[in-house]
Amino acid sequence: MAVVDREGLVVTANAALSTLLGAGAGTLPGKNAADLVDLASDARTWHAYREVLRGRQARLRFTRRLKHPDGHSLWVQVTVAPLSPQEPAVLLSVTDISARRELQARLRHLQMHDPVTRLPNRALFFERLSAALEAEAYEEGGTGRIGLCYLDLDGFKAVNDTLGHRVGDRLLAAVAERLTRCADEAGYTRAATPLVARLGGDEFALLVEDSTGTDQVADLAESVLKALQAPFDLSGQRLSLSASIGVVERRATGTTATGLMQAADTTLYWAKADGKGRWTLFDPERNAHRMTRQALSSTLRAAVDRGEFALEYQPLVGMEDGGVRGVEALVRWHHPQFGMLTPNRFIGLAEEDGSIVQLGRWVLATACRQARRWQLDHPDAPPIFVSVNVAVRQVWDSDLVADVAEILAETGLAPHLLQLELTESAVMGSAGRPLQALQSLSDMGVRIAIDDFGTGYSNLAYLSRLPVSVLKLDGSFVRGFQYEAPDGGAQGDDGAAAQAGAADEVIVEALIQLAHRLGLTVTAECVETASQASRLRGIGCDTGQGWLYSRPVAPDRISALLTKACAQA
Repeated sequence: MAVVDREGLVVTANAALSTLLGAGAGTLPGKNAADLVDLASDARTWHAYREVLRGRQARLRFTRRLKHPDGHSLWVQVTVAPLSPQEPAVLLSVTDISARRELQARLRHLQMHDPVTRLPNRALFFERLSAALEAEAYEEGGTGRIGLCYLDLDGFKAVNDTLGHRVGDRLLAAVAERLTRCADEAGYTRAATPLVARLGGDEFALLVEDSTGTDQVADLAESVLKALQAPFDLSGQRLSLSASIGVVERRATGTTATGLMQAADTTLYWAKADGKGRWTLFDPERNAHRMTRQALSSTLRAAVDRGEFALEYQPLVGMEDGGVRGVEALVRWHHPQFGMLTPNRFIGLAEEDGSIVQLGRWVLATACRQARRWQLDHPDAPPIFVSVNVAVRQVWDSDLVADVAEILAETGLAPHLLQLELTESAVMGSAGRPLQALQSLSDMGVRIAIDDFGTGYSNLAYLSRLPVSVLKLDGSFVRGFQYEAPDGGAQGDDGAAAQAGAADEVIVEALIQLAHRLGLTVTAECVETASQASRLRGIGCDTGQGWLYSRPVAPDRISALLTKACAQA
Protein backbone atom coordinates (compact mmCIF):
# COMPACT_ATOMS: atom_id res chain seq x y z
CA MET A 1 0.00 0.00 0.00
CA ALA A 2 0.98 3.62 -0.44
CA VAL A 3 -0.39 7.01 0.57
CA VAL A 4 -0.60 9.35 -2.43
CA ASP A 5 -1.16 13.10 -2.19
CA ARG A 6 -3.60 15.10 -4.28
CA GLU A 7 -0.85 15.78 -6.83
CA GLY A 8 -0.40 12.03 -7.43
CA LEU A 9 2.98 11.70 -5.64
CA VAL A 10 3.75 8.88 -3.20
CA VAL A 11 3.99 10.18 0.37
CA THR A 12 4.81 6.89 2.01
CA ALA A 13 4.72 3.19 1.03
CA ASN A 14 5.09 -0.07 2.91
CA ALA A 15 7.80 -2.64 2.28
CA ALA A 16 5.33 -5.07 0.61
CA LEU A 17 4.70 -2.62 -2.23
CA SER A 18 8.42 -2.11 -2.77
CA THR A 19 8.94 -5.87 -2.91
CA LEU A 20 6.01 -6.42 -5.25
CA LEU A 21 7.24 -3.76 -7.70
CA GLY A 22 10.93 -4.73 -7.33
CA ALA A 23 11.87 -1.29 -5.98
CA GLY A 24 14.54 -0.63 -3.39
CA ALA A 25 13.48 0.07 0.19
CA GLY A 26 12.59 3.72 0.72
CA THR A 27 12.80 4.60 -2.97
CA LEU A 28 9.06 4.98 -3.64
CA PRO A 29 8.22 8.23 -1.77
CA GLY A 30 8.19 11.20 -4.10
CA LYS A 31 7.56 9.09 -7.20
CA ASN A 32 4.51 9.53 -9.43
CA ALA A 33 2.06 6.78 -8.40
CA ALA A 34 0.56 6.65 -11.87
CA ASP A 35 3.90 5.60 -13.31
CA LEU A 36 4.28 2.77 -10.79
CA VAL A 37 1.09 1.01 -11.90
CA ASP A 38 0.94 2.15 -15.55
CA LEU A 39 -2.15 4.32 -15.07
CA ALA A 40 -1.58 6.62 -18.04
CA SER A 41 -1.74 3.78 -20.61
CA ASP A 42 -5.54 3.90 -20.50
CA ALA A 43 -7.18 7.30 -21.02
CA ARG A 44 -10.42 6.26 -19.38
CA THR A 45 -8.71 4.91 -16.26
CA TRP A 46 -6.42 7.93 -16.15
CA HIS A 47 -9.40 10.29 -16.15
CA ALA A 48 -11.12 8.32 -13.36
CA TYR A 49 -7.90 8.38 -11.31
CA ARG A 50 -7.68 12.16 -11.63
CA GLU A 51 -11.30 12.43 -10.47
CA VAL A 52 -10.49 10.41 -7.32
CA LEU A 53 -7.48 12.62 -6.58
CA ARG A 54 -9.70 15.71 -6.82
CA GLY A 55 -12.34 14.19 -4.56
CA ARG A 56 -14.97 14.00 -7.29
CA GLN A 57 -15.09 10.20 -7.41
CA ALA A 58 -15.20 7.92 -4.41
CA ARG A 59 -13.27 4.88 -5.63
CA LEU A 60 -11.39 3.34 -8.55
CA ARG A 61 -10.45 -0.29 -9.17
CA PHE A 62 -8.69 -1.73 -12.23
CA THR A 63 -6.41 -4.56 -13.36
CA ARG A 64 -2.98 -4.17 -14.88
CA ARG A 65 -0.23 -6.35 -16.24
CA LEU A 66 3.12 -5.02 -15.01
CA LYS A 67 6.68 -5.82 -15.97
CA HIS A 68 8.90 -6.71 -13.01
CA PRO A 69 12.52 -5.46 -13.16
CA ASP A 70 13.80 -9.06 -13.16
CA GLY A 71 11.91 -9.71 -16.44
CA HIS A 72 8.80 -11.63 -15.43
CA SER A 73 5.28 -10.26 -15.75
CA LEU A 74 2.69 -10.06 -13.03
CA TRP A 75 -0.98 -9.22 -12.87
CA VAL A 76 -2.11 -6.81 -10.18
CA GLN A 77 -5.41 -5.39 -9.03
CA VAL A 78 -5.13 -1.71 -8.12
CA THR A 79 -7.54 0.13 -5.84
CA VAL A 80 -7.50 3.91 -5.28
CA ALA A 81 -9.72 5.37 -2.52
CA PRO A 82 -9.72 8.53 -0.34
CA LEU A 83 -8.26 8.13 3.16
CA SER A 84 -10.91 10.32 4.74
CA PRO A 85 -12.79 13.50 3.88
CA GLN A 86 -10.37 15.49 6.08
CA GLU A 87 -7.15 13.98 4.67
CA PRO A 88 -5.85 15.55 1.41
CA ALA A 89 -4.55 12.12 0.23
CA VAL A 90 -5.67 8.78 -1.19
CA LEU A 91 -4.73 5.20 -0.42
CA LEU A 92 -3.23 3.15 -3.25
CA SER A 93 -3.57 -0.63 -2.75
CA VAL A 94 -1.87 -3.11 -5.11
CA THR A 95 -2.71 -6.84 -4.93
CA ASP A 96 -0.80 -9.58 -6.81
CA ILE A 97 -3.44 -11.66 -8.65
CA SER A 98 -1.03 -13.51 -10.98
CA ALA A 99 -1.87 -16.95 -9.53
CA ARG A 100 -5.59 -16.28 -9.87
CA ARG A 101 -5.18 -15.09 -13.46
CA GLU A 102 -3.09 -18.13 -14.31
CA LEU A 103 -5.76 -20.40 -12.86
CA GLN A 104 -8.46 -18.54 -14.82
CA ALA A 105 -6.41 -18.91 -18.00
CA ARG A 106 -5.98 -22.64 -17.40
CA LEU A 107 -9.69 -23.07 -16.71
CA ARG A 108 -10.56 -21.05 -19.81
CA HIS A 109 -8.22 -23.18 -21.90
CA LEU A 110 -9.90 -26.33 -20.61
CA GLN A 111 -13.30 -24.80 -21.21
CA MET A 112 -12.50 -23.64 -24.75
CA HIS A 113 -10.53 -26.65 -26.04
CA ASP A 114 -11.52 -30.18 -26.97
CA PRO A 115 -9.99 -32.77 -24.60
CA VAL A 116 -9.60 -35.43 -27.32
CA THR A 117 -7.87 -33.43 -30.06
CA ARG A 118 -6.72 -30.43 -27.96
CA LEU A 119 -8.07 -28.20 -30.70
CA PRO A 120 -10.24 -25.16 -30.03
CA ASN A 121 -13.80 -26.33 -29.45
CA ARG A 122 -17.12 -25.00 -30.73
CA ALA A 123 -17.30 -22.23 -28.10
CA LEU A 124 -13.86 -20.82 -28.94
CA PHE A 125 -14.46 -21.22 -32.67
CA PHE A 126 -17.65 -19.14 -32.54
CA GLU A 127 -15.92 -16.57 -30.33
CA ARG A 128 -13.16 -16.17 -32.92
CA LEU A 129 -15.65 -16.19 -35.78
CA SER A 130 -17.83 -13.51 -34.18
CA ALA A 131 -14.77 -11.37 -33.46
CA ALA A 132 -13.59 -11.72 -37.06
CA LEU A 133 -16.97 -10.53 -38.34
CA GLU A 134 -17.03 -7.38 -36.20
CA ALA A 135 -16.57 -4.28 -38.34
CA GLU A 136 -13.51 -3.00 -36.48
CA ALA A 137 -11.77 -6.32 -37.16
CA TYR A 138 -11.56 -5.70 -40.92
CA GLU A 139 -12.29 -2.02 -41.58
CA GLU A 140 -8.83 -0.75 -40.59
CA GLY A 141 -6.89 -3.28 -42.67
CA GLY A 142 -6.88 -6.70 -44.27
CA THR A 143 -8.96 -8.00 -47.15
CA GLY A 144 -12.34 -7.68 -45.45
CA ARG A 145 -13.18 -11.27 -46.47
CA ILE A 146 -13.62 -14.50 -44.57
CA GLY A 147 -13.41 -18.14 -45.58
CA LEU A 148 -14.53 -21.38 -43.97
CA CYS A 149 -13.96 -25.07 -44.61
CA TYR A 150 -16.57 -27.15 -42.77
CA LEU A 151 -15.44 -30.77 -42.69
CA ASP A 152 -17.12 -34.05 -41.81
CA LEU A 153 -15.40 -37.45 -41.82
CA ASP A 154 -17.06 -40.00 -44.09
CA GLY A 155 -17.92 -43.27 -42.37
CA PHE A 156 -16.51 -42.34 -38.96
CA LYS A 157 -19.51 -43.86 -37.17
CA ALA A 158 -18.53 -47.26 -38.55
CA VAL A 159 -15.11 -46.92 -36.88
CA ASN A 160 -16.72 -46.24 -33.50
CA ASP A 161 -19.23 -49.03 -33.95
CA THR A 162 -16.75 -51.71 -35.03
CA LEU A 163 -13.49 -50.76 -33.28
CA GLY A 164 -14.77 -48.84 -30.28
CA HIS A 165 -14.67 -45.24 -29.12
CA ARG A 166 -11.09 -45.50 -27.88
CA VAL A 167 -9.81 -46.15 -31.41
CA GLY A 168 -12.23 -43.53 -32.69
CA ASP A 169 -10.78 -40.92 -30.34
CA ARG A 170 -7.24 -41.76 -31.41
CA LEU A 171 -8.30 -41.43 -35.03
CA LEU A 172 -9.82 -38.00 -34.30
CA ALA A 173 -6.57 -36.90 -32.65
CA ALA A 174 -4.58 -38.09 -35.69
CA VAL A 175 -6.95 -36.23 -38.03
CA ALA A 176 -6.52 -33.09 -35.90
CA GLU A 177 -2.73 -33.31 -36.29
CA ARG A 178 -3.01 -33.48 -40.09
CA LEU A 179 -5.50 -30.61 -40.20
CA THR A 180 -3.21 -28.50 -38.03
CA ARG A 181 -0.31 -29.29 -40.34
CA CYS A 182 -2.37 -28.21 -43.37
CA ALA A 183 -3.32 -24.97 -41.61
CA ASP A 184 0.31 -24.25 -40.67
CA GLU A 185 1.44 -24.82 -44.26
CA ALA A 186 -1.37 -22.59 -45.57
CA GLY A 187 -0.40 -19.82 -43.16
CA TYR A 188 3.36 -20.09 -43.72
CA THR A 189 3.48 -17.33 -46.33
CA ARG A 190 0.53 -15.36 -45.02
CA ALA A 191 -0.13 -13.01 -42.14
CA ALA A 192 -2.39 -15.39 -40.23
CA THR A 193 -2.69 -19.15 -39.86
CA PRO A 194 -6.19 -20.62 -40.31
CA LEU A 195 -7.87 -21.61 -37.06
CA VAL A 196 -8.55 -25.35 -36.79
CA ALA A 197 -11.39 -26.37 -34.45
CA ARG A 198 -13.34 -29.48 -33.59
CA LEU A 199 -17.01 -28.56 -33.53
CA GLY A 200 -18.15 -31.90 -32.13
CA GLY A 201 -18.35 -35.54 -33.16
CA ASP A 202 -16.41 -35.94 -36.40
CA GLU A 203 -16.97 -32.35 -37.54
CA PHE A 204 -14.07 -29.92 -37.90
CA ALA A 205 -13.74 -26.37 -39.18
CA LEU A 206 -10.89 -24.34 -40.63
CA LEU A 207 -11.48 -20.59 -40.36
CA VAL A 208 -9.57 -18.33 -42.74
CA GLU A 209 -9.57 -14.70 -41.61
CA ASP A 210 -8.70 -12.04 -44.19
CA SER A 211 -8.98 -14.59 -46.99
CA THR A 212 -7.77 -13.51 -50.40
CA GLY A 213 -10.58 -15.17 -52.33
CA THR A 214 -12.25 -18.44 -53.19
CA ASP A 215 -9.05 -19.94 -54.60
CA GLN A 216 -7.24 -19.69 -51.28
CA VAL A 217 -9.97 -21.50 -49.35
CA ALA A 218 -10.46 -24.06 -52.13
CA ASP A 219 -6.71 -24.79 -52.11
CA LEU A 220 -6.89 -25.33 -48.36
CA ALA A 221 -9.80 -27.76 -48.79
CA GLU A 222 -7.89 -29.62 -51.49
CA SER A 223 -4.82 -29.94 -49.29
CA VAL A 224 -6.97 -31.30 -46.45
CA LEU A 225 -8.47 -33.98 -48.71
CA LYS A 226 -4.99 -35.02 -49.86
CA ALA A 227 -3.67 -35.07 -46.29
CA LEU A 228 -6.47 -37.38 -45.18
CA GLN A 229 -6.04 -39.80 -48.09
CA ALA A 230 -2.98 -41.46 -46.56
CA PRO A 231 -3.92 -44.38 -44.25
CA PHE A 232 -3.76 -43.86 -40.49
CA ASP A 233 -1.59 -46.29 -38.51
CA LEU A 234 -2.94 -46.46 -34.97
CA SER A 235 -0.76 -48.94 -33.07
CA GLY A 236 -1.22 -51.71 -35.59
CA GLN A 237 -4.69 -50.62 -36.70
CA ARG A 238 -4.43 -49.37 -40.27
CA LEU A 239 -7.43 -47.24 -41.16
CA SER A 240 -8.39 -45.30 -44.26
CA LEU A 241 -11.04 -42.62 -44.45
CA SER A 242 -12.15 -39.68 -46.51
CA ALA A 243 -13.86 -36.42 -45.75
CA SER A 244 -16.52 -34.18 -47.23
CA ILE A 245 -15.96 -30.43 -47.05
CA GLY A 246 -18.28 -27.48 -47.50
CA VAL A 247 -16.38 -24.37 -48.62
CA VAL A 248 -17.74 -20.85 -48.12
CA GLU A 249 -15.86 -17.62 -48.93
CA ARG A 250 -17.42 -14.17 -48.90
CA ARG A 251 -17.10 -10.56 -47.77
CA ALA A 252 -17.30 -10.10 -44.02
CA THR A 253 -19.57 -7.08 -44.38
CA GLY A 254 -23.16 -8.13 -43.84
CA THR A 255 -22.19 -11.69 -42.88
CA THR A 256 -23.26 -13.16 -39.55
CA ALA A 257 -21.81 -16.17 -37.77
CA THR A 258 -25.16 -17.95 -38.03
CA GLY A 259 -25.52 -17.18 -41.73
CA LEU A 260 -21.98 -18.33 -42.51
CA MET A 261 -22.45 -21.60 -40.62
CA GLN A 262 -25.80 -22.27 -42.28
CA ALA A 263 -24.19 -21.80 -45.68
CA ALA A 264 -21.30 -24.08 -44.70
CA ASP A 265 -23.65 -26.74 -43.36
CA THR A 266 -25.72 -26.66 -46.54
CA THR A 267 -22.60 -26.92 -48.70
CA LEU A 268 -21.29 -29.83 -46.64
CA TYR A 269 -24.61 -31.60 -47.24
CA TRP A 270 -24.14 -31.04 -50.99
CA ALA A 271 -20.65 -32.54 -50.82
CA LYS A 272 -22.10 -35.61 -49.09
CA ALA A 273 -24.97 -35.89 -51.56
CA ASP A 274 -22.64 -35.48 -54.55
CA GLY A 275 -20.67 -38.59 -53.58
CA LYS A 276 -18.53 -37.80 -50.50
CA GLY A 277 -14.75 -37.59 -50.47
CA ARG A 278 -14.82 -34.13 -52.07
CA TRP A 279 -15.14 -30.43 -51.39
CA THR A 280 -18.02 -28.37 -52.70
CA LEU A 281 -18.21 -24.60 -53.02
CA PHE A 282 -21.26 -22.71 -51.80
CA ASP A 283 -23.57 -21.86 -54.71
CA PRO A 284 -26.08 -19.05 -54.00
CA GLU A 285 -28.35 -20.18 -56.86
CA ARG A 286 -28.42 -23.78 -55.65
CA ASN A 287 -29.08 -22.56 -52.13
CA ALA A 288 -31.93 -20.35 -53.32
CA HIS A 289 -33.48 -23.41 -54.98
CA ARG A 290 -33.13 -25.34 -51.72
CA MET A 291 -34.72 -22.51 -49.75
CA THR A 292 -37.54 -22.32 -52.29
CA ARG A 293 -38.04 -26.07 -52.00
CA GLN A 294 -38.20 -25.80 -48.22
CA ALA A 295 -40.66 -22.89 -48.42
CA LEU A 296 -42.88 -24.85 -50.81
CA SER A 297 -42.78 -27.96 -48.65
CA SER A 298 -43.81 -26.06 -45.53
CA THR A 299 -46.87 -24.51 -47.22
CA LEU A 300 -48.11 -27.38 -49.39
CA ARG A 301 -50.82 -28.74 -47.12
CA ALA A 302 -52.26 -25.34 -46.29
CA ALA A 303 -52.23 -24.35 -49.98
CA VAL A 304 -54.84 -27.00 -50.80
CA ASP A 305 -57.18 -25.59 -48.15
CA ARG A 306 -56.54 -22.05 -49.39
CA GLY A 307 -57.55 -22.98 -52.92
CA GLU A 308 -54.20 -22.10 -54.51
CA PHE A 309 -54.29 -25.03 -56.96
CA ALA A 310 -56.00 -25.15 -60.35
CA LEU A 311 -56.24 -27.63 -63.20
CA GLU A 312 -55.38 -27.23 -66.85
CA TYR A 313 -56.26 -29.84 -69.46
CA GLN A 314 -54.28 -31.11 -72.45
CA PRO A 315 -56.27 -32.86 -75.22
CA LEU A 316 -55.66 -36.50 -76.16
CA VAL A 317 -56.36 -36.67 -79.90
CA GLY A 318 -57.25 -39.61 -82.15
CA MET A 319 -54.46 -40.11 -84.68
CA GLU A 320 -56.82 -41.15 -87.50
CA ASP A 321 -59.38 -38.35 -87.45
CA GLY A 322 -57.87 -35.70 -85.13
CA GLY A 323 -60.89 -35.77 -82.86
CA VAL A 324 -60.55 -35.11 -79.13
CA ARG A 325 -60.89 -38.41 -77.28
CA GLY A 326 -60.02 -37.19 -73.82
CA VAL A 327 -57.95 -34.77 -71.78
CA GLU A 328 -55.18 -35.12 -69.21
CA ALA A 329 -55.69 -33.05 -66.04
CA LEU A 330 -52.50 -31.21 -65.08
CA VAL A 331 -52.32 -29.45 -61.73
CA ARG A 332 -50.88 -25.94 -61.34
CA TRP A 333 -50.01 -24.17 -58.12
CA HIS A 334 -50.69 -20.42 -58.13
CA HIS A 335 -48.25 -19.63 -55.35
CA PRO A 336 -48.61 -16.17 -53.77
CA GLN A 337 -44.83 -15.69 -53.69
CA PHE A 338 -43.38 -17.76 -56.55
CA GLY A 339 -46.15 -17.42 -59.12
CA MET A 340 -47.51 -20.26 -61.26
CA LEU A 341 -45.68 -23.55 -60.57
CA THR A 342 -45.86 -26.68 -62.74
CA PRO A 343 -46.04 -30.19 -61.18
CA ASN A 344 -42.32 -30.90 -61.45
CA ARG A 345 -41.77 -28.16 -58.85
CA PHE A 346 -43.97 -29.61 -56.11
CA ILE A 347 -45.30 -33.14 -56.79
CA GLY A 348 -42.07 -34.73 -55.55
CA LEU A 349 -42.33 -32.70 -52.34
CA ALA A 350 -45.97 -33.71 -51.92
CA GLU A 351 -45.03 -37.37 -52.27
CA GLU A 352 -42.26 -36.99 -49.70
CA ASP A 353 -44.38 -35.39 -46.97
CA GLY A 354 -47.62 -37.26 -47.71
CA SER A 355 -49.65 -34.23 -48.78
CA ILE A 356 -50.00 -35.92 -52.20
CA VAL A 357 -52.97 -37.82 -50.71
CA GLN A 358 -54.90 -34.64 -49.94
CA LEU A 359 -53.82 -32.93 -53.17
CA GLY A 360 -54.50 -36.03 -55.27
CA ARG A 361 -58.02 -36.39 -53.89
CA TRP A 362 -58.71 -32.73 -54.75
CA VAL A 363 -57.35 -33.17 -58.31
CA LEU A 364 -59.41 -36.30 -58.84
CA ALA A 365 -62.65 -34.72 -57.61
CA THR A 366 -62.09 -31.48 -59.57
CA ALA A 367 -61.23 -33.29 -62.81
CA CYS A 368 -64.24 -35.64 -62.58
CA ARG A 369 -66.56 -32.75 -61.81
CA GLN A 370 -65.23 -30.83 -64.83
CA ALA A 371 -65.54 -33.85 -67.15
CA ARG A 372 -69.17 -34.28 -66.12
CA ARG A 373 -69.80 -30.57 -66.68
CA TRP A 374 -68.47 -30.81 -70.27
CA GLN A 375 -70.71 -33.80 -70.84
CA LEU A 376 -73.78 -31.91 -69.64
CA ASP A 377 -72.88 -28.71 -71.52
CA HIS A 378 -72.24 -30.56 -74.82
CA PRO A 379 -74.78 -33.39 -74.99
CA ASP A 380 -74.42 -33.69 -78.77
CA ALA A 381 -70.65 -34.27 -78.63
CA PRO A 382 -69.22 -37.72 -77.90
CA PRO A 383 -68.27 -37.70 -74.17
CA ILE A 384 -64.55 -37.34 -73.52
CA PHE A 385 -62.67 -39.09 -70.75
CA VAL A 386 -60.43 -37.33 -68.23
CA SER A 387 -57.03 -38.76 -67.32
CA VAL A 388 -55.66 -38.11 -63.83
CA ASN A 389 -52.15 -38.88 -62.56
CA VAL A 390 -51.98 -40.99 -59.40
CA ALA A 391 -48.96 -41.50 -57.13
CA VAL A 392 -48.36 -44.92 -55.59
CA ARG A 393 -48.41 -43.27 -52.15
CA GLN A 394 -52.06 -42.43 -52.75
CA VAL A 395 -52.73 -46.17 -52.96
CA TRP A 396 -50.75 -46.98 -49.82
CA ASP A 397 -51.80 -44.04 -47.63
CA SER A 398 -55.47 -43.82 -48.55
CA ASP A 399 -58.34 -45.96 -49.80
CA LEU A 400 -58.07 -44.95 -53.44
CA VAL A 401 -60.79 -47.36 -54.55
CA ALA A 402 -63.28 -45.91 -52.06
CA ASP A 403 -62.27 -42.35 -52.99
CA VAL A 404 -62.80 -43.00 -56.70
CA ALA A 405 -66.16 -44.69 -56.13
CA GLU A 406 -67.34 -41.85 -53.93
CA ILE A 407 -66.23 -39.15 -56.38
CA LEU A 408 -67.81 -40.91 -59.37
CA ALA A 409 -71.07 -41.27 -57.47
CA GLU A 410 -70.98 -37.65 -56.34
CA THR A 411 -70.21 -36.20 -59.77
CA GLY A 412 -72.24 -38.63 -61.85
CA LEU A 413 -69.32 -39.36 -64.17
CA ALA A 414 -69.36 -42.81 -65.76
CA PRO A 415 -66.37 -44.97 -64.67
CA HIS A 416 -65.21 -45.55 -68.27
CA LEU A 417 -64.76 -41.78 -68.65
CA LEU A 418 -62.07 -41.75 -65.94
CA GLN A 419 -58.52 -42.82 -66.68
CA LEU A 420 -55.91 -43.11 -63.93
CA GLU A 421 -52.25 -42.78 -64.92
CA LEU A 422 -49.43 -44.37 -62.93
CA THR A 423 -45.76 -44.35 -63.87
CA GLU A 424 -44.27 -47.52 -65.32
CA SER A 425 -41.90 -48.04 -62.39
CA ALA A 426 -44.79 -47.77 -59.95
CA VAL A 427 -47.11 -50.13 -61.83
CA MET A 428 -44.51 -52.74 -62.78
CA GLY A 429 -43.39 -53.07 -59.18
CA SER A 430 -46.94 -53.29 -57.86
CA ALA A 431 -47.81 -56.13 -55.55
CA GLY A 432 -50.18 -56.70 -52.68
CA ARG A 433 -52.37 -53.73 -51.94
CA PRO A 434 -51.48 -51.58 -55.01
CA LEU A 435 -52.18 -54.43 -57.39
CA GLN A 436 -55.44 -55.24 -55.62
CA ALA A 437 -56.48 -51.59 -55.84
CA LEU A 438 -55.70 -51.42 -59.57
CA GLN A 439 -57.68 -54.60 -60.16
CA SER A 440 -60.67 -53.25 -58.20
CA LEU A 441 -60.60 -50.00 -60.14
CA SER A 442 -60.41 -51.87 -63.44
CA ASP A 443 -63.33 -54.09 -62.42
CA MET A 444 -65.26 -50.90 -61.63
CA GLY A 445 -64.77 -49.81 -65.26
CA VAL A 446 -62.02 -47.22 -64.70
CA ARG A 447 -59.26 -47.20 -67.32
CA ILE A 448 -55.71 -47.75 -66.06
CA ALA A 449 -52.83 -46.23 -68.05
CA ILE A 450 -49.09 -46.66 -67.69
CA ASP A 451 -47.44 -43.26 -68.03
CA ASP A 452 -43.92 -42.69 -69.44
CA PHE A 453 -43.81 -46.26 -70.73
CA GLY A 454 -40.38 -47.34 -71.91
CA THR A 455 -38.34 -45.54 -69.22
CA GLY A 456 -38.83 -47.89 -66.25
CA TYR A 457 -38.55 -51.61 -65.69
CA SER A 458 -40.14 -52.57 -69.04
CA ASN A 459 -41.09 -55.95 -67.58
CA LEU A 460 -43.14 -57.07 -70.56
CA ALA A 461 -43.97 -60.45 -69.06
CA TYR A 462 -45.51 -58.78 -66.05
CA LEU A 463 -47.44 -56.39 -68.26
CA SER A 464 -49.85 -59.10 -69.38
CA ARG A 465 -50.90 -59.75 -65.78
CA LEU A 466 -51.74 -56.15 -64.94
CA PRO A 467 -55.23 -54.61 -65.27
CA VAL A 468 -53.93 -52.00 -67.74
CA SER A 469 -55.83 -50.70 -70.75
CA VAL A 470 -53.54 -47.93 -72.07
CA LEU A 471 -49.81 -47.44 -72.64
CA LYS A 472 -48.52 -43.85 -72.85
CA LEU A 473 -45.20 -43.90 -74.68
CA ASP A 474 -42.56 -41.65 -73.16
CA GLY A 475 -41.82 -38.51 -75.17
CA SER A 476 -38.13 -39.42 -75.55
CA PHE A 477 -39.12 -41.99 -78.21
CA VAL A 478 -41.33 -39.56 -80.11
CA ARG A 479 -38.67 -36.83 -80.23
CA GLY A 480 -36.48 -39.10 -82.35
CA PHE A 481 -39.14 -39.05 -85.05
CA GLN A 482 -38.17 -35.51 -86.04
CA TYR A 483 -35.11 -36.81 -87.93
CA GLU A 484 -35.61 -38.10 -91.45
CA ALA A 485 -33.20 -40.74 -92.73
CA PRO A 486 -31.26 -39.05 -95.58
CA ASP A 487 -30.89 -40.73 -98.95
CA GLY A 488 -27.70 -42.54 -99.68
CA GLY A 489 -26.74 -43.00 -96.05
CA ALA A 490 -26.21 -40.46 -93.34
CA GLN A 491 -22.94 -39.00 -92.20
CA GLY A 492 -21.91 -36.93 -89.19
CA ASP A 493 -24.14 -35.78 -86.34
CA ASP A 494 -27.28 -35.55 -88.50
CA GLY A 495 -26.70 -39.10 -89.68
CA ALA A 496 -26.30 -40.38 -86.15
CA ALA A 497 -29.49 -38.60 -85.10
CA ALA A 498 -31.34 -40.05 -88.08
CA GLN A 499 -30.15 -43.55 -87.22
CA ALA A 500 -31.28 -43.03 -83.63
CA GLY A 501 -34.65 -41.79 -84.90
CA ALA A 502 -35.01 -44.86 -87.11
CA ALA A 503 -34.23 -47.08 -84.12
CA ASP A 504 -36.84 -45.25 -82.05
CA GLU A 505 -39.39 -45.86 -84.77
CA VAL A 506 -38.62 -49.58 -84.80
CA ILE A 507 -38.96 -49.75 -81.03
CA VAL A 508 -42.20 -47.76 -80.98
CA GLU A 509 -43.71 -49.86 -83.75
CA ALA A 510 -42.84 -53.05 -81.86
CA LEU A 511 -44.33 -51.68 -78.64
CA ILE A 512 -47.53 -50.66 -80.44
CA GLN A 513 -47.88 -54.11 -82.01
CA LEU A 514 -47.27 -55.74 -78.63
CA ALA A 515 -49.82 -53.48 -76.93
CA HIS A 516 -52.44 -54.20 -79.58
CA ARG A 517 -51.86 -57.95 -79.26
CA LEU A 518 -52.54 -57.55 -75.51
CA GLY A 519 -55.70 -55.57 -76.19
CA LEU A 520 -54.20 -52.23 -75.12
CA THR A 521 -54.37 -48.84 -76.82
CA VAL A 522 -51.30 -46.62 -77.20
CA THR A 523 -50.95 -42.89 -76.64
CA ALA A 524 -47.82 -41.04 -77.82
CA GLU A 525 -46.70 -38.12 -75.65
CA CYS A 526 -44.83 -34.97 -76.77
CA VAL A 527 -46.11 -34.93 -80.36
CA GLU A 528 -44.90 -31.58 -81.63
CA THR A 529 -44.76 -31.77 -85.43
CA ALA A 530 -47.01 -32.96 -88.25
CA SER A 531 -44.20 -35.26 -89.41
CA GLN A 532 -44.11 -37.00 -86.04
CA ALA A 533 -47.90 -37.38 -86.09
CA SER A 534 -47.84 -38.79 -89.62
CA ARG A 535 -45.21 -41.39 -88.84
CA LEU A 536 -46.93 -42.37 -85.57
CA ARG A 537 -50.20 -42.76 -87.43
CA GLY A 538 -48.43 -44.88 -90.03
CA ILE A 539 -47.24 -47.41 -87.45
CA GLY A 540 -50.61 -47.70 -85.78
CA CYS A 541 -50.50 -45.37 -82.76
CA ASP A 542 -54.02 -44.76 -81.45
CA THR A 543 -53.90 -41.32 -79.81
CA GLY A 544 -51.45 -38.48 -79.52
CA GLN A 545 -50.80 -35.73 -77.00
CA GLY A 546 -48.56 -32.72 -77.41
CA TRP A 547 -48.13 -29.15 -78.51
CA LEU A 548 -49.03 -30.02 -82.11
CA TYR A 549 -52.60 -30.35 -80.91
CA SER A 550 -52.69 -28.05 -77.90
CA ARG A 551 -50.79 -26.91 -74.88
CA PRO A 552 -52.45 -27.46 -71.49
CA VAL A 553 -55.34 -24.99 -71.38
CA ALA A 554 -58.12 -23.77 -69.09
CA PRO A 555 -61.45 -25.67 -69.01
CA ASP A 556 -63.25 -23.10 -71.17
CA ARG A 557 -60.81 -23.73 -74.03
CA ILE A 558 -61.72 -27.41 -73.98
CA SER A 559 -65.38 -26.36 -74.08
CA ALA A 560 -64.60 -24.32 -77.21
CA LEU A 561 -63.00 -27.37 -78.86
CA LEU A 562 -66.08 -29.48 -78.10
CA THR A 563 -68.38 -26.77 -79.48
CA LYS A 564 -66.29 -26.62 -82.67
CA ALA A 565 -66.37 -30.41 -83.00
CA CYS A 566 -70.18 -30.42 -82.71
CA ALA A 567 -70.49 -27.70 -85.36
CA GLN A 568 -68.24 -29.61 -87.79
CA ALA A 569 -70.20 -32.80 -87.20
